[in-house]
Parts: sequence; C-alpha cells; structure tokens
Amino acid sequence: MRFSLHDGPGLRTTVFLKGCPLRCPWCHNPESQSYQSEAMYASDRCISCLACCSVCESGALHWDHGPERDPARCTLCGACSEACPAEARKLVGKQIPVRELIKEIRRDIAFFDESGGGVTFSGGEPLAQPQFLEAALAVCKSEGIHTVVDTCGYAPSAVIRRIMPYVDEFLFDLKLADDARHRQVVGVSNALILENLGIIAREHAAVAVRIPVIPGINDDEDNLEQSFRLLGELGLSNVDLLPYHASAMEKYRRLSLAYRLTDVKSPAAARMQEIAARFACRGFQIRIGG
Repeated sequence: MRFSLHDGPGLRTTVFLKGCPLRCPWCHNPESQSYQSEAMYASDRCISCLACCSVCESGALHWDHGPERDPARCTLCGACSEACPAEARKLVGKQIPVRELIKEIRRDIAFFDESGGGVTFSGGEPLAQPQFLEAALAVCKSEGIHTVVDTCGYAPSAVIRRIMPYVDEFLFDLKLADDARHRQVVGVSNALILENLGIIAREHAAVAVRIPVIPGINDDEDNLEQSFRLLGELGLSNVDLLPYHASAMEKYRRLSLAYRLTDVKSPAAARMQEIAARFACRGFQIRIGG
C-alpha cells in the first residue's frame, strides 16, 4: 500500500506479509491471517459476464444463478481474477523474492526523502516470516530507507533481536494485559508478547504501543489500568489508541469467513477522549488513531 499516512512517520509504503499466529476477532486484515494465497469475491461488483467460469481450467467455477466456486478444486491460479473485467475476483497473496520487493520499494524513495517516510512491514504478522523480513530490512537499511515493523510481538525473542539492528521504529500492539483474558479472546498466551515488549523497551529507542479499543472486550477499567501500569513500568510513553471499527466486515464476506463482532459498535469519540485525557495526565503521549 503506497502513500500510507498511519504506519509511521511521513509518507510510507506498507508491505503486508501473509500469515498470523493470532486470531483477533476484530482483525481488519482477515486476508492476511492465512499463510496461503486466497480467493476473494465481491458479488456486488459481478456483472454476470461468465468470464471467470470460461477460463477456469480446474472446473472449480460454475454458474448457478451466479458464479459458484468449489474450494476443493480451486488451484488458486489467478486466471479468474485476471479475466474478470469488473475486478469482482481477486487473488490475495503471492510469493515474491526479496529483490522483487525491493524494486517496488525503491520506486517510492523520492516520496520518502521528501516527507521523512519509508517502508513499514505489517501483516498479518511480519515476524512470522523472519528470514524474509530480516533480509528485506537489511537491504532497506543499507540503502538508507527508514524502516518500521508493525507487530503483535508473538514470535521467538531471538527473532526480535535479529531484526532489531535494521528497525528504526516498532509499532507494537497491546491487546489485553491479563494472560487469561488474552488466551480467551486472541487464542494464545501474552507471556511471550510481554517479554518481547520488554526487550524492545530496554534495547530499542523508538517504539509506539498501539492499543485497540474494543467495546466490551478490552475497554474496561481493569484492562486499561493494567495496560498503562505495565507500560509505565517499562518506561514506554508513546501510545496510540485505535478505536474499533467494522469497516473490514465486507472483507470477511468476500473471503466467506464469519465476522464475530457484528453487534459491537465503534466507541464514541467522547469515550476515546476520556481515556486519552486520563492517561495523558500521567505522562503518556497519547494519540487517537495511528
């Protein structure tokens, strides 16, 4: 994604790596959870031209009051996406070598230089592809490109330390401070996440902590107090509060995935300001949004 304004300083090119070990029910990039390529279909864009069915050599697509896809037969070749004139079909995710990615990033160097921007590696979870990430970061660093890694922190600590010399800034997600609640909501313990946050806090100068504010899940007083107390103990003061929104719901539909938070509403602006003001008074540098 080019010309991003919310993934670090300046104008940025954000590189999304597929695959994530967490399953946050509010995830706004569901297409990045799986490590494999995926087929997305937007029925509202379909013009009933049957082009996708005509080019499908595996027989995975047929027409029955609309295009029907058999996932078991689909080879994810991408032919239907290329043939669709309305862009109703999209193949999400492809394998590329580091050198090809770097070529794409270099196209934006002029914008980086002008704005103080750079490249941000996000996902999914970029640390889940450590070798690729380290190689790409090393090249960017050698060419003077500012680097940011946006991470949930769930990776071996050795990976954190390996990539750290090539990272100018970390954007680190903190979802729930209590381990039991983290296991229940996200699916894994937060022990490793907090360990890695501590490593970055002690050994790396630039880190902004991102706290998603999800009504009914982590916006209660206990979690907020525990979260900010933890950050204070680590000496971390830069915090982005990210208000929940359901804008990704359409992505779930296009991927034929269930969206679990259909009844959750975005937090009111007044509530976000209340949280920000309360902790700003304690010395935290709070931004609403990222």
